[in-house]
Amino acid sequence: MSASTPNGDLFAPATPSTTRIRAGIGGWTFAPWRKNFYPDGLPQRRELEYASRQLRAIEINGTYYGAQKPDTYARWAGETPAGFVFSLKAPRYISEGKPLRDTGKGIYGFVHGGLAEMGDRLGPILWQLPPSRPFDADDLAAFMDLLPRQLNGTTLRHVLEVRHPGFLTERYVTLARAHAIPTVFTDSPDYPSLADQTGDFTYARLMRSEANVDTGYSAAALDDWAARAQRWAAGKDVAELPHVTAAPAIGQARDVFVFFISSAKHRNPAAAMALQSRIDTAA
Repeated sequence: MSASTPNGDLFAPATPSTTRIRAGIGGWTFAPWRKNFYPDGLPQRRELEYASRQLRAIEINGTYYGAQKPDTYARWAGETPAGFVFSLKAPRYISEGKPLRDTGKGIYGFVHGGLAEMGDRLGPILWQLPPSRPFDADDLAAFMDLLPRQLNGTTLRHVLEVRHPGFLTERYVTLARAHAIPTVFTDSPDYPSLADQTGDFTYARLMRSEANVDTGYSAAALDDWAARAQRWAAGKDVAELPHVTAAPAIGQARDVFVFFISSAKHRNPAAAMALQSRIDTAA
């Protein structure tokens, strides 16, 4: 059985963070987690309820394969505690096929297809571009213009993950900054990575968990990522990570999302909790 929350109640929300940093994982349904994260005998229908009380955020991958019904979004939100947020991967049928400038109908359908039901549990919307889509400044600019910035009076937060090396250019960074859309920092050997800050929050996807390490990342690596997250949250740059442009001057404080994704996936909940513990202890 995994560890309980600090007050001993398995289903009590974790102590609220005093920082702007949220560590989380991708999804909540994964069979190996029933051996090293979820309590023995926990019904599958209660896994989100439990996971959302150990973590501060979850990135939903299911929406990447197809939008959900409004009552599904409402149910997800209803099973989570106050202060918890979801990140949603936008459907791939929008970002993988036609020219991005022609995706307005798909974007509207997804955003207005029930996301409002999530209320304050709705966090960033992640638009993942496939490795096959090269950088096309005009097409991308048109796409960014299509992204709605409000939903029923609530500000929407969009973030872009690029996977073609053609995006490793100052022209892309300048364009993303002009639209104030953050770029995912992808800690992976398989995809291009850039830590240039292009929006008003930071979003990192860490993909190097190791199966032979109980917490996925070593204690030293977690210390490093905690320090980086704290610098991002303070509006500072993390110079040791890959950049395309020169680091900007210190900016304003920002929200930071750090998700442990794929790789040795069975270790990712422990990695996220270990990182969050370091961050909260230092706050």
